[in-house]
Formats: sequence, structure tokens, C-alpha cells
Amino acid sequence: NYPETYIMNGNYLRGEHGTRGLHSIVNEKYRTFVEKIVTQMALRYGKNPNVAGWQIDNEPDAKPDYSPASQQAFREWLQIKYGTIDALNVAWGNAFWSMWYDRFDQVIIPNTTLVPWWGNNPSALLDFKRYSADVQAEFLDFQAQLLKTHILPTQYVTTNYTAVCPGSDPHRTKNLDFATFTAYPNSGAPNVGEQGFRLGNPSTISFASDLYRNVQGATGIMELQPGSVNWGGVNPLLVPGTVRMWLWHNFASGGVLACSYRYRQINYGTEQYHAGIVEKDGVTPSPGGEDYIRFMQELQTLRRAYQPLTKQPQHLKARKAAVLWNHENYWALERQKQTYQWDAWGYPGKFQQALHELGAMVDVVPETSPLHSYPLVVIPAYELADTALVEKWTAYVKQGGNLVITCRTATKNRHGHFWEAETAAPLSPLIGAKVVSTDMMPRQVKGEVQMAEKNYTWNTWADLLDTDNSTQVLARYSNQFYQGTPAVTQHKLGKGKVTYIGVVTDHMYLEKEVLKQVFRGMGTSTQDYPEGVFVQWRDGFYIAVNYSSEDYTLQIPENARVLIGTNVLKPAGVTVWQE
Repeated sequence: NYPETYIMNGNYLRGEHGTRGLHSIVNEKYRTFVEKIVTQMALRYGKNPNVAGWQIDNEPDAKPDYSPASQQAFREWLQIKYGTIDALNVAWGNAFWSMWYDRFDQVIIPNTTLVPWWGNNPSALLDFKRYSADVQAEFLDFQAQLLKTHILPTQYVTTNYTAVCPGSDPHRTKNLDFATFTAYPNSGAPNVGEQGFRLGNPSTISFASDLYRNVQGATGIMELQPGSVNWGGVNPLLVPGTVRMWLWHNFASGGVLACSYRYRQINYGTEQYHAGIVEKDGVTPSPGGEDYIRFMQELQTLRRAYQPLTKQPQHLKARKAAVLWNHENYWALERQKQTYQWDAWGYPGKFQQALHELGAMVDVVPETSPLHSYPLVVIPAYELADTALVEKWTAYVKQGGNLVITCRTATKNRHGHFWEAETAAPLSPLIGAKVVSTDMMPRQVKGEVQMAEKNYTWNTWADLLDTDNSTQVLARYSNQFYQGTPAVTQHKLGKGKVTYIGVVTDHMYLEKEVLKQVFRGMGTSTQDYPEGVFVQWRDGFYIAVNYSSEDYTLQIPENARVLIGTNVLKPAGVTVWQE
């Protein structure tokens, strides 16, 4: 009845009835229906003591919307952001290719579907991403505010983002109590070891937990894979106990709740082959359901053993690390990768993974977060910056912090423009070096870089550095025509140190070794857990899970109290102990 409420895709075709998530969230008519529905739901269930909380929508991902309502909303968003059309023309660099505008009502949403990627203005596309994330966040806040007018104060309001959500930015919302996420670790793709296709990708829960936990101080899984799915490349059976391992990994990572999608495997529709925690008969627990039952029983063991006054061990405090994250950097990098091998969304997660393998407690935090509580902060490919942000990093180091900065950091300002100076100019005094030039090579060609007499290979990205006299060189390129040029440097500043990693090596082996050396320079011990093994501490409990395909023997002190499992951690295994 209301076709104008549908979203439009890049070909300006409206969505149609028959699936989900196809409505324009800025359309006024649609908003009136949303307001009525949410209000009636809140009036009906908002005072019911059996309702624990509210999940708004499902996997909100700030879909690009080219409908008339969205075109107008985008123009209004731009006018608020820039004030004048001249300011917008400068910010977008519209002098290039005669792209300038005379009035805001001339602006249309940049469209990569109809204009090739090279024909679209990267600054304009970045603003479209920002706009889409802003209106998605406002739409969630709109519903949350409606709910909170009528519901009990004990009922929480959340939404479930995807594990790494490329469209929505959870830090833009104001009215949600915390952010949760969807976790589908296994789609049959190869992961760690021979059985990895049955155990799942360990980074799914790990990175999402470390990211969303720091939005409002809590997180959890609103939608956890209960078994096989219907949409993977292949959909294999899981190693028995895998869902239980995922539940424990969520708990170890600070999760405050865990829900599954779905409860009962459906007998019809698109997701017939998607497992539930109850079989198709509606009665029999599936293997994943049995894992839920076992996990809930095991939690009772922890509740009985819980000692609320237990303090975090000092060696873990010393390893506490933060990874800085901003969606806007990865929107910009994804648009202009410069090499097909650049993994815009996965690159920060590789540092987060390496820190966990070293036994660190990791938070993925926005740039607005205070940094003083973290002995180590990693800034991975943080492309968009300003002088105020670099000054904040500088103050952190001078006060005794240890900063690890990687290539592609501070190479552009917030509009996505290069500096009218050398590459990453605001960064040069901080790192004690200048980025002279950058090299990239095809996959079949290998560059080499040497650190501590050990060679590492690379071909994705290499910054060539010119160092100040006071800056120590940790690694140099050992082949190509620039052999001997610095690749990794360390600069002492005030009470702290800045380490700059200008290269992306195969499997990130060098980068992990650099992190280990930084910890060693801090006087901090590290662990050396293999890929797929996580050992975390929460509320007085050590919790270990194993995504790898091999047994792993844990080094548990003799006087420790093992509550669940043994010191031999099998694939999909879980061990919990107190020291």
C-alpha cells in the first residue's frame, strides 16, 4: 500500500514485498508505522516482569539507500555538516573533474553502481558512509527512546550487529544500553588445522567481543550459530562440543548473555536447513542444544565457586592492551586499497589476535577512549587523523605509554585529503622518522625484511622510512633496490616509546615478534599460545578454549583448582580453573 516506503538500490529499483530489511528508514510514512508498532509493543509487554529486555531490529547494517527520501535526507545531513556549499566543495575536492555544486539541492548520492569506482569521488563516498551510519544509529535511538517511555527500567534495550559490521557504527548510538552481536563462526571454510572447517573461525567471537564490549561496557551474543547452517559454501557437522566452546569463549570474553538463532529448526521456508537447538519435531534437543544444556549446568559450578573480591593478577594488568578502531578508516581504505591484497576490515583483527596469542587482555576501543590505563596501545592503519588526535597519542607516550603504529596511519585528514607535506606528516615527529615512499608487489613476488638476523617475507605493503638520529631501527628491507632501508623503527619520547611498523608481512609473523619485543622492553612477560587457543581471565576464573585441530597442554599451577576439563585441551575443548 505504501511503495514510497521501500528502499531503492543503486539502479534506482524499489524493494518489493517478499523478504526483509527493504524499507527506507528515513521515510516519514515508514517512521509513522514504526512509531505505532513499537509503542504498542511497549505498552503490551513493557511492564511484564518476564520480559528481560528488547532487541531492536536484526543485524542493522546501514544499507545504502538511493530513494527520494534518502536523497533529501542526505542533502540535509550535508547542509548541517558543512553549512555552505563552498565548504562542501572544498571538503570533497570538487575542483577535480569539475564536480563542484552551486546549491545543496543539486547533490545526489554518489553511486558506484552506475558510475565506475574510479569515477566516484572518495571523499563524497566517505560522507555517504558516514550519513548512512548516522541515520541507522538515529533510527535505533528513535525506537529505543519510544520503548524507554513505557518499559520497566530493569528491561535492557539492545540490537545485534554482525560480528564485524561494515556499515553500522555502534559508537554512534546514544540510547541503547549495550551492543550485542551475531556470531556464525563456521560456514565450512578452512580455519585452524585440518578440522578447522568443523570448529569455526576463532576471530568471530574474539574480535566482536573485544569491540562491542567497549561500546557501553558490556556485550553478548544475541544470535549464535547452533549447528549447521544453510548458507555456507558447504555446511558440515561440527566437532561435538563446538557450540559449547563458542558459549564459553563468549563468557570468557565478557559476554553478559548468549542467545541462539534459532530455537527450533523450521520445517519450511528459506532456512529449512538452518539448525536449531531443538530438532524439527519441536521436542528433541539437537547436538547444539545439548551443548547449551551442558554450558548452563557448568555455569552453576562457577557460580558456586565465584569469589567476588578476587582481583585481576598483576601480570595480566601489565599485558593489558588496546587496539584503536574507527569505522571511517576502513570505509576509506576499502575504497582506495591500492593493492588487491589489502584486508581493510581484517587487518586490525590480526593485531588483536596476535595480542591474545601473547596472553594479553585486549580491548578494541574508539579514539575518544582514555588511553592511560593501557600499558600498550596499537594503532593499525588509522588512515584518517588530525593534529589533535596525534597530540593525544604524543601525550600518551610522553607520560610513559607504549605505542605501536602501523603503515597507512595519519596519511590523510578527516576529509580524506593528503597533507600538503610529506606522507603522514603529522606523525613524523611522533615516530622519529619520515615515510619517504611506499612499495607494493604482486602476490608471486616476495620482498624480504630482516629483524634480529631473521628474514620475513612480504608483498602487500612496505613503507620506506628515513629515520632521525635518535630513532632506533629494528628491521630493514633485505632485498629489492632499496635494500638496507628501515622498515620498523622505535623512538623514545618522554617516558614512553613509539614503535612504527611500516611493513605487512606474510602471516604477520614479524608484527607479532615486534609486539613481543615491545612487551619485553616494558619488562612484561608474555605467553606463546598457538593459533586458535585462547586463555582468558574473567571474574577470578581462567578459561581456555581450543579452536585448533591439535591437543594443547595447558600449564596450570599445581595448586590451582580445576573446575571444568583437564590440563589437556582437546579440539573444541574447554578448561576452567582458579588460582
